[in-house]
Amino acid sequence: MSMQITFDANDPRALGAFWAEILGYREQPPPEGFDSWDAFLDSVGLPADERDRAYAITDPEGHGPRVFLQKVPEPKSAKNRVHLDVNVSNHADPLDDRKAAVATAVERARSLGATRLREVDEVIGYCVVMADPEGNEFCLQ
Repeated sequence: MSMQITFDANDPRALGAFWAEILGYREQPPPEGFDSWDAFLDSVGLPADERDRAYAITDPEGHGPRVFLQKVPEPKSAKNRVHLDVNVSNHADPLDDRKAAVATAVERARSLGATRLREVDEVIGYCVVMADPEGNEFCLQ
């Protein structure tokens, strides 16, 4: 069994590029036999003005789930009911070391267009809640 994570997006390619940087992913390669997505989309007859409807990124190691981004007309309007926790520190490390790793990841995410929402420092864990460029919440921990 495999899994895919799907995001609704106003700009699938831009949001996909953000998540590729955060996760260490890459654009999904085109189907076998095609040297580019445009060549594949030409072969199936998809008009150029409709090619911004979807974008996908994949784990280059092949371990993580595929991330699919699909264009929707409406903006995000409420808090996520599901969010991603991105592990940027080792949970076995001392808390100060984990906080330093998270702080570095927060600044990197901000440089890519994310927004820092709040810090969660509780007995059960530490993370910083962020929003991606389209407002989807995620945690760096």
